[in-house]
Amino acid sequence: MIEVQHSQLSVRRQCQLLHLSRGTLYYAPSGESEENLQLMRLLDEQYTRAPFYGIRRMKAWLETQGYAANHKRVQRLLRLTGLEAIYQRPRLSAPAPGHRIYPYLLRGVKIARVNQVWSTDITYIRLLHGFIYLVAIIDWFSRYVLSWEVSVTLDGDFCTSALERALAVAQPEIFNTDQGAQFTSQVFTGLLLGHGIKISMDGRGRALDNIFVERLWRSVKYEEVYLHDYQHVPAAISGLGNYFNFYNSERLHQSLAYKTPEAVYNQLIG
Repeated sequence: MIEVQHSQLSVRRQCQLLHLSRGTLYYAPSGESEENLQLMRLLDEQYTRAPFYGIRRMKAWLETQGYAANHKRVQRLLRLTGLEAIYQRPRLSAPAPGHRIYPYLLRGVKIARVNQVWSTDITYIRLLHGFIYLVAIIDWFSRYVLSWEVSVTLDGDFCTSALERALAVAQPEIFNTDQGAQFTSQVFTGLLLGHGIKISMDGRGRALDNIFVERLWRSVKYEEVYLHDYQHVPAAISGLGNYFNFYNSERLHQSLAYKTPEAVYNQLIG
């Protein structure tokens, strides 16, 4: 970041360019113990390998790794990282109180073109002595990542900022999310409705309703996060930025006939 008094760019604009929520400027290392942070790292890796593991299996698996943790501790750490078994949809938050829950619109729908369906989700990204959260917005047909942002908290601002950035590129016919407070808020849904976009929300306990984002998180973690073990937030932002550039413009997808998401997205909107 550039000191404000020496820059023509506001702090808000600098954060937008860096895919960074303003709250993340004031990041302090997590207050969790080193042992809990290690358990969270292990739980995150095992969830990526076996997303069908619930609390009991995770507890038993930790014991095979030499870690004894009771049921409540495992449950709390899973909740903190936003990880639950796929038959219990990952819940980084509950729906915003009093806000409407929209029906799932995509069951049986054939995805046939770009900007037909976009979706989003939040995932936990580990740091050496803490963690942050990552949100991304993806086009279902091309797998193209339209925008992403990180935050140290689960407030909705960084999700709204990512949505605003994506809508500056194009807009979908349908936007799919889970039922978390970040996505059921009036600010987030109002932005979608104001653009005439239909809102779809995953059914409770149906993580695979948002399968393309789930696959994206698996790729991000195995191909970037686990390989580099970011020491601090700037390193995470830099690494994730490089990875998403690679993912969009260089990574060949078998499901796209070995084309890149960027090539498919740009070809079909041109």
